Parts: sequence; C-alpha cells; structure tokens
Amino acid sequence: MKVLWLAAHPEERSLNGSLKTEGIRTLRDHGHEVQLSDLYAMKWNPVVGADDFDHSPTERLHISSAAHHAYTSGTLSPDIRAEQEKVTWADTLVVQFPLWWFGMPAILKGWFDRVFVRGFAYGINDPATGRTLRYGDGPLTGKRAMTVVTAGARPSSIGPRGVNGDLDDLLFPLHHGTFWYTGMSVAPPFLVPSANRTSPTTYEDIAAHLRTRLLDLPSTPPLPFRRQNSSDYDPETLALHPDLAPHTTGPALHYTDAP
Repeated sequence: MKVLWLAAHPEERSLNGSLKTEGIRTLRDHGHEVQLSDLYAMKWNPVVGADDFDHSPTERLHISSAAHHAYTSGTLSPDIRAEQEKVTWADTLVVQFPLWWFGMPAILKGWFDRVFVRGFAYGINDPATGRTLRYGDGPLTGKRAMTVVTAGARPSSIGPRGVNGDLDDLLFPLHHGTFWYTGMSVAPPFLVPSANRTSPTTYEDIAAHLRTRLLDLPSTPPLPFRRQNSSDYDPETLALHPDLAPHTTGPALHYTDAP
C-alpha cells in the first residue's frame, strides 16, 4: 500500500501520538510506503481564504469557482498543492483524530476544506451521461480510507443505544459525505474509547488490534454504502426509491443492507 497518514492531535506524547508512531512503524516494517501529514506539527492553516487561489481582492470571492480555477490553472497555494500530491500518490488514507464535540478537530476539517477542492476531489461529470460523479464515483475512486478515532466516552455509551450515539452515525459526515462522496471506499473505523483511561496493559491490546486492522486493510470489506448513480436513487430527485428500506430513516438508509 501507499498510505497517507493524516494526523490531527497537538500532543506528540499523547495516546494519539503513540498510536500514530506504532501504526506507521507497522506499515513500513511490512513493506508499505507511508507519507505523514501531522497537521499540528506542520502548523497547518485550516482557514480558506483568497490567498489560497491567488484571487484578486477587488473581486467577489466565490470559493468553489475560485478553487476550481486555481486548481486547473496551477495557481493553488503551495501548501495545498503539496497535500494534493500526497493524496494523488496514495492508494490509502488513514485519518487519525480525537473525537472533539462529536466531530473532527477544526484543523483537520480545515484540511479537507482547503485540499478537497472542485476538480481535484469533486465536481467531475460522466462524459457519457453528464451525471455528476459522486457518492461511490468520483476523482478519488480506487482509493480507500480508514479513520482511527479516540474518544473519552466509555464503549457502552457509543453505540445504537448509547447516549453519545452510534459511531457510524457520528462519522457519517466524514465517511459518507467526504470519503464516499469523492469516490473512496471506506473501511470500518478503528475506535479507541475511554482513551483518557488507557493503562499500559490496555494500550498493548489496542496497539495489537491496530496493527491487525492496518495490515488487513487491503482485504477488509468496505462499508456498504449505496452508489448515487445506481438504480437505488431516483436520478432526478436523488432520493432513495420508496420501496427500498421503507422502515428505515436517517443515515442507515444509505447502506445497501438497510432493512
């Protein structure tokens, strides 16, 4: 595999830092290539602005159009182009972060905001049909992604009946709305609950499990999301046909195994 490891935690001596080091070492020891984007160490700028696109301050800034023009003309800022080159090189993205307020740290969200611009990660049409390629098709089709997530919550509270909600629902915006939207297949997430209560013994168990998940990634079945440009959705409304999963609502609708 060619792996881009995207990490977002400000403390190298944290559990996240240890798992990042362990994961990258494991991959390299087994012959896989790894590039690392450690966003806090890089002092990554997460804020989209006109400077990203060499855009004139005298003109109104339309983000999507300006980003697309800068991408196609080669005038995106160098830090964005460097990250896009890593994504292009990789066949696998490992995205590691602590779950803060039920989502990604702002620095990581800003990485996607700035790097996944139109033309690079989305906004491509099928030349044969004119339909937009997204949700299972797109510029990043053929790549896979997996999240490595730490959370302070206890395991029983992150699930279908847990007060914090089900992990698949919490990560749906990232898994479905970012990875799958751009065409990437999505491996089941790797969750470390009760992260702030990890002991040396439990750490060894967590690290062993992470090693296994990483080495099994090429053969791990992806989450069974529905493709937009399949027969499951009405091509005009982009709504799921009413005879599919009639008793299901919410994110679960968009899995092929939904009841």
